[in-house]
Amino acid sequence: MLGLNRASYYYQPAQETPENLRLMRLIDEEYTDHPFLGSRRMTTWLKERKGEEVNRKRVQRLMRLMDLEAIYPKPKLSQAGKGHKVFPYLLRNVAVKRVDQVWSTDITYIPMASGFMYLAAVIDWFTRYVIAWRLSNTLDGGFCLELLDEALECGRPEIFNTDQGVQFTAEAFTSRLLKTGVQVSMDGKGRCLDNVFVERLWRTVKHEDVYIWCYETVPELETGLGRFFPYYNEERFHQALNNRTPGSVYRSGSGRRVRAF
Repeated sequence: MLGLNRASYYYQPAQETPENLRLMRLIDEEYTDHPFLGSRRMTTWLKERKGEEVNRKRVQRLMRLMDLEAIYPKPKLSQAGKGHKVFPYLLRNVAVKRVDQVWSTDITYIPMASGFMYLAAVIDWFTRYVIAWRLSNTLDGGFCLELLDEALECGRPEIFNTDQGVQFTAEAFTSRLLKTGVQVSMDGKGRCLDNVFVERLWRTVKHEDVYIWCYETVPELETGLGRFFPYYNEERFHQALNNRTPGSVYRSGSGRRVRAF
């Protein structure tokens, strides 16, 4: 009835000590507001502002586990990952003026009371409309492919933008887009503004839902996000859309009905 698959229902949250989970939540909250903080400055923030007795090595390990990395310009940005093709960024100085002109996706860490999950979503840049979303207990690329297939059932963008994560540079992911006639665009490493609308979505999801409800189980998290995303799409007004909702703008631009989550 909830639309959950068996693996999600029976999944036991990743095993970390309660102390580490508490630190990970603090790190996630601060990183969501200030994504330019690396492990060194995050360690200082935890010590000086939160009074935590923690060393940098521990913070580095937790940030790697959460897939968090400080955002700043780095050398050799165009260097491809081993075995994966990195596509150029196609959106610099491009005006996004219509629905389905640009879609993008990303993954974020979701803290829970006794574990954590990863959330991925596909968003339409022009309307901020969330086309599809999916949870996973690992960073395996399989759930990103499932998310992509679900999104492409709803339409087809002209350009699909991602970061250079291994889930999105994998041939299975990029070939799926190319076969459907979609141009692939990828952010430069350390350039969060190349995918800024998804970054803003994560801030909204966490501050307006995840941090408030402190979900304890995966079914609770799935049900909660299942409430939030329809609210985000159909009820939450956006100033950038002249106080209209993403769903109403997306429908008016695409001329088709949209799928309810």
